[in-house]
Amino acid sequence: MSTDWRLFRGDAEPHPVTAWPKPPPWRTFTGGGERTGGGAAGTADREAEDLKRNWRYVIADADRDIVNAALHLHRPLLVTGAPGTGKSTLARALARELGLGEVLHWPVNSRSTLAEGLYRYDAVGRLRDASLSRGHDQAAGSADAPAEPDIGDYLRLGPLGTALLPRSLPRVLLIDELDKGDVDLPNDLLTVFEEGTYEIPELARLKDPLPRVRVTGPDDERVGVPKGRVTCQVFPVVVITSNGERDFPPAFLRRCVRLDLAQPDEVQLRAIVDMHLGPATTARAEGLIAEFLRLRDSGTRELATDQLLNAVHLRVSGGVTDFERLREAVFRSLGDV
Repeated sequence: MSTDWRLFRGDAEPHPVTAWPKPPPWRTFTGGGERTGGGAAGTADREAEDLKRNWRYVIADADRDIVNAALHLHRPLLVTGAPGTGKSTLARALARELGLGEVLHWPVNSRSTLAEGLYRYDAVGRLRDASLSRGHDQAAGSADAPAEPDIGDYLRLGPLGTALLPRSLPRVLLIDELDKGDVDLPNDLLTVFEEGTYEIPELARLKDPLPRVRVTGPDDERVGVPKGRVTCQVFPVVVITSNGERDFPPAFLRRCVRLDLAQPDEVQLRAIVDMHLGPATTARAEGLIAEFLRLRDSGTRELATDQLLNAVHLRVSGGVTDFERLREAVFRSLGDV
């Protein structure tokens, strides 16, 4: 049996894979077939599940209190920090720990608009289906007026629009990398954040007092929107991340609670490695942790915490037999182009 860890050899010869490498715990997913409890695969599954159950968000006490202040004030939490400091993960930690369901994720880019975050209406699709329905009825010789397609089939609430639905407990909304959006987007969000309500004009014009529309989520849930207006009962837990690429207007900043996440220190790094890979792995990773801190804190390289996790996994998982040849690749500076 070959002990070469290289799945891809680059020799143009077929090498069918019979077993796929075990992923790091943070790269496991829930899809697939049934799991078995026996054998090496079952043991690996149980280890991964144990690590998931013990998962926690490593955060300084002062930062934790700022998060709690935002929750009590029902204000958005604006989180800034270098890549890899856990800005996006904070939203998932809040949802998990507080039992608030799946995180609603709005990744912002230069084309993002407030309307996109609130809802999408497929007017073209509805017009097409109405035309097809009329053509079908005419071909069938029906004298009855064709029914208009249900507008709720063509309108879906976006992540922000879904987060503002009236509920007794809030949803967690992650607005990711707001600084990549249009310069006017923060100001556009102000009214919605202050009033907790928005109108869907396409529904407000209907005679139906309670049209039902689809919302963001895996189960394609449909909810009623009275008179085309959505008003929250409890303000959602809004986590806005920024890489600090540009400044936000003062009017927007004063409506947020601001949290600047620093790079994790040595104690926090050990806790992060311990949480993801287990105490036994942390004990074997002391050299890599020390090297990571030396490179990062000296300013020699711009590094993110997940690069350390990647390095530790490759080093101690047993799959890679010559990690030293990969050291420079996994510890490559984020500033390198």
